[in-house]
Amino acid sequence: MTVFIVSGALVAIIGLVVLATGLRTPIGQPKRAAMMIGGMMIAAFGLIIGGFAIAWQAAAPLDLNSGVTK
Repeated sequence: MTVFIVSGALVAIIGLVVLATGLRTPIGQPKRAAMMIGGMMIAAFGLIIGGFAIAWQAAAPLDLNSGVTK
């Protein structure tokens, strides 16, 4: 699972770099909007990957065959 945490962090950093590059692009160019939207989407995807990997590691395993209801 640490592979997913590390890859999620790297993808989030790459997304922030793309977002920063889009912010530096002069106003009025279509490239600016595309890079800002893409950077936000990539950064959000990286955060989701890392967050789900951390939640998966922290959660207790489910025993669905025990027959006990809570």
